Amino acid sequence: MFAQRMMWIAWPAFLVAGLLEILVFGLVDPADLHWFGQPLALSRQGVYTLAFFAFWVLTMASSGLTALLSMSSFEVNR
Repeated sequence: MFAQRMMWIAWPAFLVAGLLEILVFGLVDPADLHWFGQPLALSRQGVYTLAFFAFWVLTMASSGLTALLSMSSFEVNR
């Protein structure tokens, strides 16, 4: 059951992270990004990769919280 629940969380989060990646970098050029006033020391592909994983982690946290809140008190305390 745990593996199934993890797929309920990870797969939709993966799809949303891909969509966010397309939307964000359709509007923003990674070469124009700055961190504390300094240009990023990463290539465009590096920025794309890190952003995708950041989007994926954030959407997994959101989906995981939703899954946790949908569980009954019996399931949580088991």
